[in-house]
Amino acid sequence: MADVAKIPNPPAAGLRRTDFFAAIRANRRRTTLLCLGLILLGGLLGYVIGLAFEVFTANDPDFALQNGLRIQSTGGLLAGGFMIVFGTLWTLVALFLGDKIVLGLAGAKEVTADEEQRLHNVVEEMAIAAGLPKPRVFVIETPALNAFATGLKPEKAAIGVTRGLLQTLDRDELQGVVGHEMGHIANDDIVYMTAVGVIVGMVVLIADVGLRSMRFMSFGGRSRSSSSNKGGGAAAIVMLVVLLVFLILAPIAAKLLQMAISREREYLADATGVKFTRNPLGLIGALKKIEGSDIRFEGAPKAIQHLFIANPFKKFGAKAGAMFATHPAVSQRIERLQNLG
Repeated sequence: MADVAKIPNPPAAGLRRTDFFAAIRANRRRTTLLCLGLILLGGLLGYVIGLAFEVFTANDPDFALQNGLRIQSTGGLLAGGFMIVFGTLWTLVALFLGDKIVLGLAGAKEVTADEEQRLHNVVEEMAIAAGLPKPRVFVIETPALNAFATGLKPEKAAIGVTRGLLQTLDRDELQGVVGHEMGHIANDDIVYMTAVGVIVGMVVLIADVGLRSMRFMSFGGRSRSSSSNKGGGAAAIVMLVVLLVFLILAPIAAKLLQMAISREREYLADATGVKFTRNPLGLIGALKKIEGSDIRFEGAPKAIQHLFIANPFKKFGAKAGAMFATHPAVSQRIERLQNLG
């Protein structure tokens, strides 16, 4: 048996040879469960909104509240069922049209080989290394340093990079970034990450509509409490508090689920990109420049922030709470890249 002490720079614990296929299968399972969880969260949100509407439109809000909590709410079940069906259909729309939605939100413009020859050459090289069709190439006109990939399947994939990235990185670093994005495509990340982004956006939108509707509900509650019994006013207040708490927590829970799946996929895409380039120094150099840049990505869409190679809004350090980070800390990503065996 070989003496471990004689092996130069042994891999750190947990950073041994990457089992790409097992990691890909695990990520697909987790993301499928994530999509189902988000759809069910939307159904629960619909149930609470339906229950609240049933209470506030009842002649006796106090009885309606007790009845709604003691037995099933017809309004809640109808609203929750509608949200589950709508969420499922919305997911299918995201899977088939998500790339167009993402590219539109990012303000990306497709460029030809004549316009961006170096970028096209690098994308083609990484596509050949990955054994995949060459993705469409897009540029986002911003001085910020960032990149992303999207698409329904490898044959219809697209890679977008910012103007600042093209102007700042050398060829090896650009190859490292494009290799990372090709890693997302090869690992089948882009389908699920696009779908998750759209579903999370749906949950946030519905919660926002619910919060805005509370103004109407509160006015209705006041007018009824003046003409109904005293308990009616108390019931209205209780229902408003429950609805308010849930409308605030639901989008937060959806975001946390989105962030958790994003962090694991970034690590895997880093390793897969190095597998394509055979040069970890390129991606390491790119990550250092991206982390060191203070240029903000003005107008970046929050709904798809998890798709970018680095969060366009915030930098996450090693001590940042992992629960609230969309991306791993750059220092941790670099450490893993340096220790790839």
